[in-house]
Amino acid sequence: MIQVKQLRFAYDHTAEPVLKGLDFAIEPGEVFGFLGPSGAGKSTTQKILYKLLSGFSGEVRFRGKPLQQWGREFYEQIGVSFELPNHYVRLTGSENLRFFSSFYRNPIPDFRPLLGKVDLRNDADRLVSEYSKGMKVRLNFVRSLLHNPEMMFFDEPTSGLDPINAGRIKQMIKDLRAEGKTIFITTHNMFDADQLCDRVALLHQGEIKALDTPSRLKLQYGTRSVSITTTGMEQPRVFPLEGLGNNAEFLKLIASQEVATIHSQEATLEEVFIKITGHQLA
Repeated sequence: MIQVKQLRFAYDHTAEPVLKGLDFAIEPGEVFGFLGPSGAGKSTTQKILYKLLSGFSGEVRFRGKPLQQWGREFYEQIGVSFELPNHYVRLTGSENLRFFSSFYRNPIPDFRPLLGKVDLRNDADRLVSEYSKGMKVRLNFVRSLLHNPEMMFFDEPTSGLDPINAGRIKQMIKDLRAEGKTIFITTHNMFDADQLCDRVALLHQGEIKALDTPSRLKLQYGTRSVSITTTGMEQPRVFPLEGLGNNAEFLKLIASQEVATIHSQEATLEEVFIKITGHQLA
């Protein structure tokens, strides 16, 4: 769906480039994550890919065609949910959605089911000025889907949401993936990325430091061991994964005592990021 080669970009007021030669591709039907702290270049990359920023060097192709050659028809195929909501606050939620629907040739006939999925159906006729930040974020998400695009860009899609509403948004992303949509997520929330993304790129100071599936990254940078606790045990015992089935101490422990917990010691994505970059996700 998208191919990026040696993407570089610098803002006029900065001497240091924000993006320093990014190479990646996003496959059709994939949920692709760009992970990193604030200032890593995540949002800048997205803005280039949906044509809000120009002046970059390198090559960007959408469906095999250079991005610069796409006209207004490009926006019929993509949907964008910005991190910061931007609505007309003197209009109601429904009035905002009807207005933005009018921008597209083939908007969906009824957006009320989408409002229901984000728990805004009963607030559709309230002024947006009366919405909480979380309600505005959810309205922003619905707005990106008004024309049933083939590709979506979600910038920090669960930012500012309570766990219940964050769960609703994540379930919608999973549903969109099941429909075959292509999704590009930027986030510093490694838990969300682990739940949602088929592949992730770890971005640090404008460079991709690693790119793979979350499971492979966690296995690669985790510890090859198993932690086990039994009933009454205060501290867990740790055994190497290699030869575990023939480890006499391990076999004796699980045969003679009731197992309370047992876990492989794979790393979290946040731990992977710290190991690769040496920096926290602040």
